[in-house]
Amino acid sequence: MNKHLKNTDIRLEPENNKRLASLCGQFNEHLIQLEQRLNVDIKNRGNHFSVSGAEVDVDTAVAALEEMYRSTEIDQLTPAKVHIHMQETQMDKSQPSDGVDVPVIHTRKKIIKPRGGNQQSYVNSISKNDVIFGIGPAGTGKTYLAVACAVEALESEKVARIILARPAVEAGERLGFLPGDLSEKINPYLRPLYDALYEMLGVERVEKLIERNVIEIAPLAFMRGRTLSDAFIILDEAQNTTPEQIKMFLTRIGYGSTVVVTGDITQIDLPKHTESGLKLVMKILKDIPNISFTQFASSDVVRHPIVQKIVSAYEKHQQE
Repeated sequence: MNKHLKNTDIRLEPENNKRLASLCGQFNEHLIQLEQRLNVDIKNRGNHFSVSGAEVDVDTAVAALEEMYRSTEIDQLTPAKVHIHMQETQMDKSQPSDGVDVPVIHTRKKIIKPRGGNQQSYVNSISKNDVIFGIGPAGTGKTYLAVACAVEALESEKVARIILARPAVEAGERLGFLPGDLSEKINPYLRPLYDALYEMLGVERVEKLIERNVIEIAPLAFMRGRTLSDAFIILDEAQNTTPEQIKMFLTRIGYGSTVVVTGDITQIDLPKHTESGLKLVMKILKDIPNISFTQFASSDVVRHPIVQKIVSAYEKHQQE
């Protein structure tokens, strides 16, 4: 077993005490985070680091340390950012085929780089297809990246508006008993989409665009009879649509529109004996040109590391 153990010494250049402090974190919390996540031992004196453990874990830790140190030139590390760096290092690094460049999404407030092969494939699919399905567990970035692509398309005038839809209240959309007008009733269910928009455009601009109806909140049940042209349309939590609802939604598409449908078929909240529309369209539409499907896995989760473990545990339980 000893032949699989490894000790690697690295020197991070240029030596800069402020950057090294950011890398290590308060009381070395970032190094401890690396040690616990990768099951390695890390020692350092100044910019000299020694990493020991299983060979594959040491290689991953060294790559993470070098990438994190590069990032300290322009960024202040936090435990959350350390997690993202580790996740990116461990992800499938395979690049999209046919020499396609790794996509970068430009928004008003930030530049977003998809992490790992599945996210890159997903973003490339959005730029090439009319209807895109992103299917997988929570925390894989499928909704966040869809909103980022929508914002970029709006800012570059490829579309005239963004339309956000999501089934609400156990997919039955029984909104009548909730207080407030229609927008106030549906808003809590669209909070993840709002948060992403605020991050990319700023709160004031988002509110102005909503007032002008450039960004529209469209409850799924209220879309019947419309034709949605020159728009970037996102249907989130699509696993909670019925077959009738998702068919109605997909037939609303007009010229110049892009539709992204996201969902997690392991978290269906529909009443028993009600088939998920998302599961059905995965079978019906799989071979149609200009419709793409990206399947995310637990390895793509970019939230807190415990989320990845929870998702993996549920996947294992379902297989058993």
